[in-house]
Amino acid sequence: MAAIAARGFCRVFTNRPFFARVAVHRCLSDGANAGQDHETPTDSKKLSGFAKSFQRQFKTEDEKSVLEPEQEVVSFANLLRNSKFVDLGDPKGRVVVGTIYHIVGDDLYIDFGFKFPCVCIRPARNGDAFVRGAKVRLRINELELSSRFLGSNRDMTLLEADCTLLGLVYSPAQSRDSGATAPQTVQ
Repeated sequence: MAAIAARGFCRVFTNRPFFARVAVHRCLSDGANAGQDHETPTDSKKLSGFAKSFQRQFKTEDEKSVLEPEQEVVSFANLLRNSKFVDLGDPKGRVVVGTIYHIVGDDLYIDFGFKFPCVCIRPARNGDAFVRGAKVRLRINELELSSRFLGSNRDMTLLEADCTLLGLVYSPAQSRDSGATAPQTVQ
């Protein structure tokens, strides 16, 4: 800490890792010791509101730095390698549960947690149970449908996945009709 005495005040410059702070304290010297480091005794004199809050802030930051050990810096590649997404492996052929979030005619738009949703046709049998908010089982065929159109140099994505609808897990329509509150499994 460097102290600079000028006109009865000492300025204490403290460099912290992320930002610098400046505190103004009253010098106890008569100016003869100007330019020397001073420790201001806080016990003997009464501090103003700003000085109290300033010291309280320093105490809490010092306590935080002592209590919290430095965390290791982990690279993005390491985080991705150890993530649950990579642990899934190849999703082709996996059976997952999705939620119907939109219906247009007989097309069911189903979100199953990957990049793109899938679009499946409403089945003829028990089709009225497939409503918005229903949980369905799906088998993943492709996560992204893309193809090269005639005369194009690039592949175009259709912004949807290719899945096969296997059945109903839970339907809000069935639970309302039967009066049951527990989800019903239909296989």
